[in-house]
Amino acid sequence: MTDTQVRVAFMCVQNAGRSQMSTAFAERERERRDLDDVVEILTGGTHPAEHVHDVVVEVMREEGFDLSERTPRKISTDELESCDYVATMGCSTLELDADDADVDVRDWALADPDGKDLNRVREIRDEIRDRVSSLFDEIEQGVATSA
Repeated sequence: MTDTQVRVAFMCVQNAGRSQMSTAFAERERERRDLDDVVEILTGGTHPAEHVHDVVVEVMREEGFDLSERTPRKISTDELESCDYVATMGCSTLELDADDADVDVRDWALADPDGKDLNRVREIRDEIRDRVSSLFDEIEQGVATSA
């Protein structure tokens, strides 16, 4: 176990689009805000795809990210229950008992980028960027309050 104070997970079914974009933006926010030692980021899916969607790789490259080498992975209920925040993408088959776990679960209800045209995927990407930034505003405020 790490010394991090906050664990955040981004998950969906395939872990090949929205959750991968969320993770990339979260990693950038964590670095920009100097929270590397504070925030741990997890990502995964309930039924992971073979690879990140090509259209997602393309639109994220426009933002300076290379997701071509990322591999979707399975995420377990135990991992999710160990998190402070879990963002699902609107496609969740999440079986997390929120009553038993002290987890802030948010369903972002985002459209699936798979099969969408580039402009639509860019809109999804930009919404994800804004949501991740807002989440990190909350995390940063919480960390500052507890320090």
